[in-house]
Amino acid sequence: MTTTAPRTDRDTPREAPRPRPAAAADGSAEEQAGEAVMGLDMVLVDAARGPLRRMVPPVRTLAALGTSLARHPDAVGGRLKELVEEVGRIAVGRSDIAPSPKDRRFADPAWKGNPLLKRTMQAHIAAARAAVGLVDDVDLDWQDDERIRFALTNIVDALAPSNVPFLNPLALKAVIDTGGRNAVSGVRRLVSDVLSPPRVPSMVEPDAFSVGEDLAVTPGAVVLRTPVFELIQYRPATETVHAVPLVVVPPTINKYYVTDLAPGRSIVEHYVAAGHQVFMISWRNPDERHAEWGLDTYGQAVLDAAAAAMQITGSEQAAFQGFCSGGIILAMVLAHLADTGRLDRVAAASFAVTVLDWSHAGTVGALMDPEAVREATEKSRKKGYLDGAMLAEVFAWLRPNDLVWNYWVNNYLQGNPPPAFDILYWNADTTRMTAGLHRDFIEVAVGNSLTQPGEATMLGSPVDLSAIDVDTYVTAGIADHLCPWQSCYRTTQMLGGESRFVLSTSGHIASLVNPPGNPKSTFQVAPETPADPERWLASAHKEKGSWWPDFTAWLGERAGDEVPAPEQLGSAELPVLGDAPGTYVFDK
Repeated sequence: MTTTAPRTDRDTPREAPRPRPAAAADGSAEEQAGEAVMGLDMVLVDAARGPLRRMVPPVRTLAALGTSLARHPDAVGGRLKELVEEVGRIAVGRSDIAPSPKDRRFADPAWKGNPLLKRTMQAHIAAARAAVGLVDDVDLDWQDDERIRFALTNIVDALAPSNVPFLNPLALKAVIDTGGRNAVSGVRRLVSDVLSPPRVPSMVEPDAFSVGEDLAVTPGAVVLRTPVFELIQYRPATETVHAVPLVVVPPTINKYYVTDLAPGRSIVEHYVAAGHQVFMISWRNPDERHAEWGLDTYGQAVLDAAAAAMQITGSEQAAFQGFCSGGIILAMVLAHLADTGRLDRVAAASFAVTVLDWSHAGTVGALMDPEAVREATEKSRKKGYLDGAMLAEVFAWLRPNDLVWNYWVNNYLQGNPPPAFDILYWNADTTRMTAGLHRDFIEVAVGNSLTQPGEATMLGSPVDLSAIDVDTYVTAGIADHLCPWQSCYRTTQMLGGESRFVLSTSGHIASLVNPPGNPKSTFQVAPETPADPERWLASAHKEKGSWWPDFTAWLGERAGDEVPAPEQLGSAELPVLGDAPGTYVFDK
C-alpha cells in the first residue's frame, strides 16, 4: 500500500469539526466502555507516543492561550468576578449550583445532605464552569481550542471531590461497612494496575469470562489458517441458508469476538439464526516478526478469506461486512476488485462504525501534527509493532470520567471488584498492531487519502471508492465519540452504489452489540441519503428494536436463493482444522 505524501494542517486547511452529540452520562458501564474501546485509527499516533503526551498541550498552544487571555482582560476579570461571587454564595449556603441529574459521581444523597460535601461539590462545579467559560471567551484557532479543552477536561475530572477518599461518601461508607478492609483491597488493586499496562483502573476481572466457554461459543470450525488469519465457518442453525456467504472483516484492534460475545448478545449467532452462511476472519496477534505486514498484507487476507468462503459454499459471489478498521481495509479491497474487473464477485457490502473521510477529525485531528506523526511511526518501526495495551490506555483517557475515575472510586476507594461485562472483557483482551499496518493507517488518515481517487493504493490498484457500485449498508452510533456518526455517514456519499444508512443508539461498540429484545433499543433510517447528514437526520424516522433484523433482511435480499444447509463444514480442499474459536484468538 502506498500513498502520496500526507497533507498536514500546515499544507492544507482543514474544516473545524462538527459538534457531536454527547453520550448519556448515566449510561451503563457497558455502554460507556463500548463508546471508547475502539475508534478512529488516528488515535494510533497517541498510542505510540503515550497518552500522557496528549494531556499536556504543546508550548505553542499554551503560548497562544496566554496571548489570547492577555488580549481579553475584560473576559478574564469578568469570569474571576463571577467565580468569587459564586464562591461567596456557596460559603453561606445560598448557591443554587447542582450537578446534572445524570452525573453519577454525585448521585449519593450525602452530596446534597452534608453541608461540607455539598459546598465542596458546588465549588468544584463553579470552578469548572468558570474555566470552560474562559476558554469560550478567548479567540483560539480550532486546533488550539481542542487541545486546551481536552487538557482542561482531564484536569477538571481528576480534581473532582468524588475522587478524594475522605470526601467520597461511598468510600466512607465502605470503611464503616468493611472495618477498613476496603482500603487494603483498594491499595492492592491500585498496585497491581500500576505495575502492568494499561496503567488505568481495571474495568473487568481477568477471570470474569473465558473465551470458548462463555464468550465466542457460536458453533463453528476453522477451515483455513494462514500466517495472518484463521477463517471460521459457523455451523448453520436453519434447514436452508442463503447461497451467498457473508465474510466478516473484524477490527484489527482487539480480538474478533466482539462479534460473538455471550449467547443472546452475539452478532454472529443472530446472523446464523437468520439463515446466513457466515465466515469470520480471526486475525493473528502479531509480534516483531511480522513488522512489515501492512494494508496490502491484510487486504490480500480478505481476498483469501473470500475465495475460501466461495470455494466451500460453491457460490460465485460473497457478501462482506467490515467493522471499524476492518471496514477501512474492506473498502480498499473493494476498490481493488473494481479496478481489476472483479467487483461482480461482490453481492453486497456493509460498513459498521467505519470512517473513510477524516475531514472532521475533532480532538484527535487537532493533535496529529507532523512531528507527532513522525515520532509515532518511528517508535512502532523500532519496536516492530504497536502495543495494544498502550492503545487501551489512550482510549480510557479519551473519556476519563467514565473510564478512569469511575473505576478509581469503585476499585480503589470502595475496594470492590469491577462489574463483569462481556464487552469490557473483550476490551481488555488487547492485541498488537504491526508497524507496517500502523504506518499505513496513519498515512491514510493524515492524508485523508481515501477521499481523493488514486491517492492510495491497494495491492497495486489505485483506490477510487466511487467505483464501488454495489449496494451497501452503513451503520453508526449517535453517541459515538470516536467515529462521529456524521463522519460514518460520509461513506454513503463516497461509494458508487445504493446505500442504506442506519443510525443506532449508544456509542461506538454499544451501537453494534445491540441485540433484539432490549426495550430501549431504537435505530433511525430514511428513504434517501442526501449529501448533508443533517438533512438525512431531519427526514429519518425511528424504529423500535435492534438494527440486526433489519440488516439480515436487507442482506437476505442480496444473498441469493435459499439452498439446503450444508451437513458438513469445510470442503475436500479446505477440511476442518479444528473447532471454533480457533487458536489465534488465544494468542497473547
